[in-house]
Amino acid sequence: MSGVVTGDAVVLGLQPARLPSRALALLIDLVVIWVAYLLISLGLALATASLDEAAVMAISIVSFLLILVGAPIAVETLSHGRSLGKLACGLRVVRDDGGPIRFRHALMRGAMGVVEILMTFGVVACIASLVSERGRRIGDVFAGTLVVRERVASAPNTAVPPPPPWLVGRFTGLDLSAVPDALWLEIRQYLTRMTQLDPAIGRRLAERLADELVARTGTPPPPGVPAAAFLSGVVAERQARDARRAFAPTRGAVPGSGYGSGHGSGYGQTPGPVPVAVPVAGAHPAAQAPTPSPASAPTPAQTQTPAPASAPAPAAVQGPVSAPVPAAVPPRPPATGFAPPA
Repeated sequence: MSGVVTGDAVVLGLQPARLPSRALALLIDLVVIWVAYLLISLGLALATASLDEAAVMAISIVSFLLILVGAPIAVETLSHGRSLGKLACGLRVVRDDGGPIRFRHALMRGAMGVVEILMTFGVVACIASLVSERGRRIGDVFAGTLVVRERVASAPNTAVPPPPPWLVGRFTGLDLSAVPDALWLEIRQYLTRMTQLDPAIGRRLAERLADELVARTGTPPPPGVPAAAFLSGVVAERQARDARRAFAPTRGAVPGSGYGSGHGSGYGQTPGPVPVAVPVAGAHPAAQAPTPSPASAPTPAQTQTPAPASAPAPAAVQGPVSAPVPAAVPPRPPATGFAPPA
């Protein structure tokens, strides 16, 4: 895998194409191009039979440049680096930062291809590809491009084996912020393939990875814990933390709220406090009576009936009377027609 760095400082794991696959793709492209060139040249020779020698030579040069040089440049520009041969072999031309190529990249590759492929029969391109670390020819170096593999065989998706039950929850206080992603990847690959390794080699590899993990976390493993079990326990703790972080509830959410605040009151609002009369020392007993509820309140006909003439006038209430505390937001208008005496 090649560490291609994008403009956003993101490292891409791309697999560069090597000489055998590139040579096969180039051979397919050359066969197609030469067949098209021969057919077109034969048609032009029949069409220009009546012309003089200079005109025939000029037409042959133009056809050579357009078909053998211009056609590959146009195909790579329009297909973003995938010619017919590269498409058949699963290859693609990209920039050094992993982006798609443009016309200037394809033009530089095509111009240098005339020298290192057509004029030298591919010898210079083969030598440059063998010497280069990423298998690039001279045209790729000048154009700032790279040929990578698009179809990479995917490894079987094997899960990391769980740690022993007696190690679950033993690493909850471990600081994993300083462990790099490359070390996590090595530990994961070891845990998924440790059954396929030789026992002695697997034990040494587990001890090396455990030492690197201890150096990053600063906490040694518990006494008597094997290195492989220590690695699986730490990986399980990291996965548990990632799961808790991913499925944590959103801040500001009201648990149990179905239709907003105050749901359950019947009107979408929170009911106000019930009015309560505060007793006052020295007050009349009638003034200290609690406020009647709507169920037991007298009807309007009863409250508005005049008192008999022989009935004595009500005695004056001595002392201040505390009024009932009104509700902040009443749930419904009062259903009584109570009228205080004059």
